[in-house]
Amino acid sequence: GYGGHTKAMLQCLQGEGHMYATDVDHEEAAKTKKRLKELGFGEDILTIKLQNFCNIDEIAKEVGGFDFLLADLGVSSMQIDNPERGFSYKQEGPLDLRLNPQNGEPASERLQKMNREEIEGMLIDNSDEPYAAEIARAIAGRNRKGQKIDTTTKLAELIGETLAFLPEKERKEAVKKSCARVFQALRIDVNSEFEVLEAFLTKLPSCMAPGGRI
Repeated sequence: GYGGHTKAMLQCLQGEGHMYATDVDHEEAAKTKKRLKELGFGEDILTIKLQNFCNIDEIAKEVGGFDFLLADLGVSSMQIDNPERGFSYKQEGPLDLRLNPQNGEPASERLQKMNREEIEGMLIDNSDEPYAAEIARAIAGRNRKGQKIDTTTKLAELIGETLAFLPEKERKEAVKKSCARVFQALRIDVNSEFEVLEAFLTKLPSCMAPGGRI
């Protein structure tokens, strides 16, 4: 993201060793590289790899085992704050949610290909959504009618309409929480986050130097 963790660790290195950082987001990685270079952390001490952290074994094979490794999971505020990325239900934008916009399919296309049972399962598995069945039914209904849910606002409004049966005094808060959970579930699905994390954890032991810390 903004490179805060990387900057703090580079300062601790005091000019010794080398930092390898990974990011699948080409846009944010370029900004971070520029930002850190201006702070005096150039390519002599920092290498940014445009690849998923689940490919940590490829970097270890190239440079040797790591003494220290930090996995900063999830999405960054820069991605959430950019409406064009579609990460937030609070801003109008395309329903995308990809961490790497150059790879894979956006959430809008993914939703169109899923049936009601698949959508419900995704919402339960990825975010424990209590109204998964109702929301899945509503999305599947739109799909059958050929009505594309291709913007963040359309999805948020659909969730609001679906939960209209709730008592008025608790509806606003419930809709807000369900929107956050549904967007989280979609983001995890679109970016295969659980699969990536499992692959990463499986590879870690062979990527560390003796006495290395994670």
